[in-house]
Amino acid sequence: MNRSLALLLGLAAVVVIAVLPIWMGPFYTRVAQLFFFSAGLAIAWNILGGFSGYWSFGHTAFIGMGAFAAAHLVGQIGPVGSGPWSMIVPVVFAGLLCGLFALVIAYPILRLRGIYFAIAMLGVGQVVGELVNNIRWFQGGVGVFLAAPVPAGMPPEDFFYYVFAALLIVCFVVSVLVRNSRFGYALLAVREDEDTAMMLGVATERYKILAFVLSATLVGTLGAVYGYSVGYFTTYTVFRLDFSLNMIVFCLIGGIGTLFGPIIGTAIMLFLTQVLLSRFLDIHLLITGALVVAIILLVPGGILGAVKQKFARRAPAAKSVEA
Repeated sequence: MNRSLALLLGLAAVVVIAVLPIWMGPFYTRVAQLFFFSAGLAIAWNILGGFSGYWSFGHTAFIGMGAFAAAHLVGQIGPVGSGPWSMIVPVVFAGLLCGLFALVIAYPILRLRGIYFAIAMLGVGQVVGELVNNIRWFQGGVGVFLAAPVPAGMPPEDFFYYVFAALLIVCFVVSVLVRNSRFGYALLAVREDEDTAMMLGVATERYKILAFVLSATLVGTLGAVYGYSVGYFTTYTVFRLDFSLNMIVFCLIGGIGTLFGPIIGTAIMLFLTQVLLSRFLDIHLLITGALVVAIILLVPGGILGAVKQKFARRAPAAKSVEA
């Protein structure tokens, strides 16, 4: 796809996103809002887990940290600005704090590889959640309030629809810039063979740390806005293991390590769980789990992986016919 066509399609998508709430009811607006939030998380996770191959099972730590950081900043200094603009400083602060936390733990934890890194991050998520829950100052057990600065006359679901849509676009643009840069190629080299990449002169430690910090910053930013969207939350609202698992599942189904895979995977899973299976609440999780297992077994490379494989098979066949 050439750059002009990609830009045209991108602009068309932005226009469609901008006008959709006019026709959608509150329920489907909330589903779209959840899609933007979840796809943003999956893209942010994919920068580390998909591009570099370092699967994190504890990214929910950054969602919780982001939400609580924004709430406590507002609680300490009060709103900065008025209206929707008052969200900017707390949200940016939360994202930067998560990035700083990731930078502090990056060097020791990124020395682990494979399942050891995944389990270590799972532990980080659990430990941070327990600390926020049990240290009284954080108020994780009783919960904190974070009032949403929704403009007068605008439904809250419409407001957060646009905020999460903007954040999804930011996450996607960052992902594209990373993937098509020297940074992205270095991460792919780490994923394919880290030792060989290191021997060839790739600064693997530096690039892994950068990817980890960038991924944590984006997830923390989304977590802060999520805190605003729910208004009141406790530790159990934001330090949820299913957040981490969903990021991985969405990437796996769409195509892990690809640009559009996290978005496609999120769209498929949310359509199945929020729309198609919404009338089967009793067996909802059973059917969802079976579908996830079936999709991963049938298309282990994800939807995009299966499409690429199909086109790759057709290309040699077409050449042989021409010959």
